[in-house]
Amino acid sequence: MVEIELDGQKVEVAEGCMVMHAAEKAGTYIPHFCYHKKLSIAANCRMCLVDVEKAPKPMPACATPVTQGMIVRTKSDKAIKAQQSVMEFLLINHPLDCPICDQGGECQLQDLAVGYGGSSSRYEEEKRVVPVKDVGPLISMQEMSRCIHCTRCVRFGQEVAGVMELGMIHRGEHSEITTVTGDTVDSELSGNMIDICPVGALTSKPFRYSARTWELSRRRSVSPHDSTGANLIVQVKNHKVMRVVPLENEAVNECWIADRDRFSYEALNGEDRLTQPMLKQGGVWKEVDWQTALEYVANGLKNIKNDHGAKSIGALVSPHSTLEELYLASALVRGIGSDNIDYRLRNAEFAAPEGIRWLGTSIASLSMLQRVLVVGSNLRKDHPLFALRIREAARHGCQVSAIGSTAQDWAMPVQPFVAQSAAEWVTTLGGIASAVAQEKDIGAPEGAAAASEAAQAIARSLLSGERKAVLLGNAAAHHAQATQLLALANWIAENTGATVGYLTEAANTVGAQFAGAHPVNGGLNAAHMVSGGLKAALLLNTEPVQDSAAGSQAATALAAAEMVVTLSPFKANMEFSDVLLPIAPFTETSGSFVNAEGRLQSFHAVVRPLGDTRPAWKVLRVLANLLGVSGFDFETSQDVLARATNAPAGSVTQLPAAQLSNAVKAVPAAVAAAGEPVVASIYQLDGLVRRSTSLQLTADARMAREGVAA
Repeated sequence: MVEIELDGQKVEVAEGCMVMHAAEKAGTYIPHFCYHKKLSIAANCRMCLVDVEKAPKPMPACATPVTQGMIVRTKSDKAIKAQQSVMEFLLINHPLDCPICDQGGECQLQDLAVGYGGSSSRYEEEKRVVPVKDVGPLISMQEMSRCIHCTRCVRFGQEVAGVMELGMIHRGEHSEITTVTGDTVDSELSGNMIDICPVGALTSKPFRYSARTWELSRRRSVSPHDSTGANLIVQVKNHKVMRVVPLENEAVNECWIADRDRFSYEALNGEDRLTQPMLKQGGVWKEVDWQTALEYVANGLKNIKNDHGAKSIGALVSPHSTLEELYLASALVRGIGSDNIDYRLRNAEFAAPEGIRWLGTSIASLSMLQRVLVVGSNLRKDHPLFALRIREAARHGCQVSAIGSTAQDWAMPVQPFVAQSAAEWVTTLGGIASAVAQEKDIGAPEGAAAASEAAQAIARSLLSGERKAVLLGNAAAHHAQATQLLALANWIAENTGATVGYLTEAANTVGAQFAGAHPVNGGLNAAHMVSGGLKAALLLNTEPVQDSAAGSQAATALAAAEMVVTLSPFKANMEFSDVLLPIAPFTETSGSFVNAEGRLQSFHAVVRPLGDTRPAWKVLRVLANLLGVSGFDFETSQDVLARATNAPAGSVTQLPAAQLSNAVKAVPAAVAAAGEPVVASIYQLDGLVRRSTSLQLTADARMAREGVAA
């Protein structure tokens, strides 16, 4: 440790730290633009100049290493005058358009100009103008004349997103930030450039000119998309979601969010929203009141139960639903007398798990891995924030290996990337196990294949290093031989000192298991239900044609049922449903999600329900009461959570370790892998992203429509 004196205060920091780090530790603010705690040091803006004793001139705090006994003054006349000079220089070419700038009110340059800017300008020459750039549907670069060349966006692309999509060209007053690898910015994390831009050069294209920052209320929430459980700030005006930005949580999403977390809010007020219960009568949809719709559903279910038995009724539920909704859906189906409920719509194998499948480690630990093997995942697109952490580990020397159907650009070094059909993954993992066994001179698992050259390289990698993980992706979870893949991954992990875990597909995949939203007593699984095994189907927040492995065949099978009830925020499943019940999306209801590491995060509604929409947990409660199912006397979602966790609401923030397990006791007989596992592309994952106009205009969405692998 090194001790320095900062504005008369003694501060101890680690050797190699900069003066800026010492100031942060001491709680002293030093003005800056180019410095960002998650990016490398550029020292471009010089706004952080400070007075260092014995130094002949002011020094940049972000790029000046601390030394023992150093004396630093951040508020001396020398420091203040230097900072004011830099501010004058930065404002020379900056346009005076604060009244029409989207960044107005939350602009770092605007804020610091108040404290360090002059009352008048000495600059009389013409200001420069930078040509307008169109870089895609998400980021606006219409006013790059505002850019102060801090290069935060450039460094973010290089270091965090892994793709240098923006760069600086020319020199002096001709310098400008522009695209360097193509005409558009296509990273799945690109929206973070908007957040870190300290001026109004990069702004949100969907949000542009729709509200002023001081008009917005800020409310916390949790992302309903992938299994990171990213923490969000949802910004609201007049009970309408206007913008979504990250809420910093170092243990989960740091200070970043993926573009689908940021821009999917567009669907919340889209034309496809369902705002009134609807019944299909004579092939024509008619709006009705809630009482009529719920009584129609209850009477229909009673009649089907009497005619065909309770086991003819089932529910297909989305793992993007809240824990409370999934718990009540499970309780309702079982209260009727059926065990037909499942969230595993894209799975091809339905072996009963010994425990709740999860990440096997903490999300934060992914950044510190030294060796990792990823099986069956397009990591960068399936889990952008997990990829971000593993990319950070790779920058510090982590060796990343992968097995998948096609070689993909993960924006990080991957050696080797074994690209082969899904039917060969079990063989390849068996080969890795054989190579590990050979290296350690132990017996290989029964039936393990001979090791290929790539398998040997992966085995050698996993046998070296200290912090290691074997991670199974969405395609591995949906694989027809999922349990065999997990069993081999467990053997490899056990014999190499690695952890093993699932990246898990959706916001609440872990929560769905915890809530018991799958058959536990011989009920029909999702594959059986979407192939015509039901007389009555409840569809909670899911669209089987897009969300299930059956695809369009699901519509044919469900159309043959006597009653199909869809609970959705959108006008979904209309071709085969009989009833549509409008339920609230995550912004209009309270609830909880459990992310991949088993972290339970609760959130409140941020806006009131649109139209006659109701929270799904309330709809399920009333439906259960109409059906005569006991135990549904809940007043709030917190009551439901307390029942689901068997603990006071808010007291459980992590699922019990005893319930989280990726162990395999019994491996089912080998089956042939029938085709490639069904995996949703990045902007087809759920109903919200599918209906976000801007996300559907991106390169990733376009390639998915054209059938091109990302």
